[in-house]
Amino acid sequence: MASFNCFALAFVMAFSFASTDVGLAARHLLQLPQLPPMPTLPTTTLPPLPSIPNLPQPSIPALPRPGALPPLPTMPGLPTLPSVPRATLPPLPSMPSIPIAIPSIPFLSPPLSPSTS
Repeated sequence: MASFNCFALAFVMAFSFASTDVGLAARHLLQLPQLPPMPTLPTTTLPPLPSIPNLPQPSIPALPRPGALPPLPTMPGLPTLPSVPRATLPPLPSMPSIPIAIPSIPFLSPPLSPSTS
């Protein structure tokens, strides 16, 4: 906990010194004489972007409408895997039953007090 307090104190001190320097720098900037205006840079214009060309459309006479693409070919069926024999596991052993009833604890009678007569 003490190391955190030292770290916090060092951080606050560093922050206060930094803000003092920034304040002094701002004051010096405000006290400068008026600077001459910056010369304007020549602006360049970009050429217009080229138009996107139209892609050529296939013309297949067997298709119902011109420019339509042919249908994709069908995929052949996947081969079937051979059947694997299923492994049979032995049945799980039965769990032992836990008795639910709590056995009663016999209470011992207190020792007999010695007679005072």
